[in-house]
Amino acid sequence: MTSSNDASAVEQALAIVRAQPEPILAIVGPTASGKTSLAVTVAERIGGEIVSADSIQIYRGFDIGSGKPTAEELARAPHHLVGTIDPLEPMDAALWAERATRAVDDIRARGKTPIVCGGTFLWVKALLWGLARAPAADPVLRAQHKVFAESEGRAALHARLRDVDPVSAQRLHPNDFVRVSRALEVRALTGRPMSAWQQEHGFAHAAYDARLVALPCAPAELTARIEARVRTWLSAGWVEEVEELLSQGMGNARAMASVGYAQVRAMTAGLLRHDALEVEIVRATRTFARRQRTWLNHADVTFLA
Repeated sequence: MTSSNDASAVEQALAIVRAQPEPILAIVGPTASGKTSLAVTVAERIGGEIVSADSIQIYRGFDIGSGKPTAEELARAPHHLVGTIDPLEPMDAALWAERATRAVDDIRARGKTPIVCGGTFLWVKALLWGLARAPAADPVLRAQHKVFAESEGRAALHARLRDVDPVSAQRLHPNDFVRVSRALEVRALTGRPMSAWQQEHGFAHAAYDARLVALPCAPAELTARIEARVRTWLSAGWVEEVEELLSQGMGNARAMASVGYAQVRAMTAGLLRHDALEVEIVRATRTFARRQRTWLNHADVTFLA
């Protein structure tokens, strides 16, 4: 981070941390907006450690297309919850929040400052404010949903959710099998939609003294950053990474359906032309970034510089 705007953002973030007695700085924002670079620089300046809130970076092997911290960034600042679980292991906001809470408490116990960084906003909210007290997971229902999605398609499963919980269906993407399944599960077990549980909870009880910050990024600038990053990742061997993961039996991994990985996989399966790959990844990433910006517009976030 070398520009005057970047330096200003760092100084603002540092001022926020220093103004709080036991601070947690949560750096959020859309993909490609510069979260990791800011987090590493701030952590380096204050002796902090970073807790990743990225739903793809947490998996081993999904490296290039998730934008995992580089070796140089890892050397500059310790990171937690990056590449720590098997791609076939289940992971959701509640499970992640348990691990993140342990990491935050450990960092503080050693006299360091925790910095949460990532674009999986539900995970950040789960850590800082907890989750609605909905029922525990039901393996039987989840297995039924998986069979249905595999036979009828994820869009059909999402249509079932739309019938019983249109509010959650509007918020969730049809390809987000885990959350769609969870919302259907809660409706079946309680007779109440997940959206009602979440509205009742309201994320009103803070578990930590935290400040959410984000870097401003105009749509045109963000698009340019996304395009440059996609080109860089493809040149770095993203396609080969996906081919290797598929050869290891990771085709059913949740992360394989994420933005970017889904398009690369489609290309390797002959469902997408190679010369259209970059354009399709950029298009899907821009759509994802728009959803992230919508969340930011409704959150209590401080925009830096």
